[in-house]
Amino acid sequence: MSKIVYFSRKYENFVNGKITTLSIGNTKVLAEKIENNIHAELIEIIPIEEYPKKYEQLVQMAEKEKQQQLRPLFKELEVNIDEDDTIFLGFPNWCGTFPMVVAHFLESHDLSDKTIYPFCTHEGSAFGSSMFELKELCPNSIIMQGLPVRGSRVHRADKAVENWLIHYQQNGGM
Repeated sequence: MSKIVYFSRKYENFVNGKITTLSIGNTKVLAEKIENNIHAELIEIIPIEEYPKKYEQLVQMAEKEKQQQLRPLFKELEVNIDEDDTIFLGFPNWCGTFPMVVAHFLESHDLSDKTIYPFCTHEGSAFGSSMFELKELCPNSIIMQGLPVRGSRVHRADKAVENWLIHYQQNGGM
């Protein structure tokens, strides 16, 4: 069985070189595209303390969390992922890696022997160092090739998602 676990943030985001207000976060859009293809359950990582709505304030907070290696709390997940063998893990690239709330999720769940398909949204830095850090936090997991999608292109990413999922399908997924 598979689950799609993701963190996303709407409000002000940096898209196509300018700050734009989003009603749905780019990573959520991408997670839903994946869900439409594999029909796995969507599970959102929701921080207990909401991130700032203003982009500049968000950047300051994200930088502080990364520098101080903070682990923001998140709401308890409504489902058990222990029974799943495959996790699709989605996040925006913040400060060159995944948000620290995602790091906290990874540290809070034993993903040993699970296959992880990472996907991220970004505005030019792809995964940054997040793939390396994901392997550090999940040393006993199988980390598959990830799917980075520019946030400015996320609404047109259907074909990229389909192509990325071919490997999942070939390994018995869906």
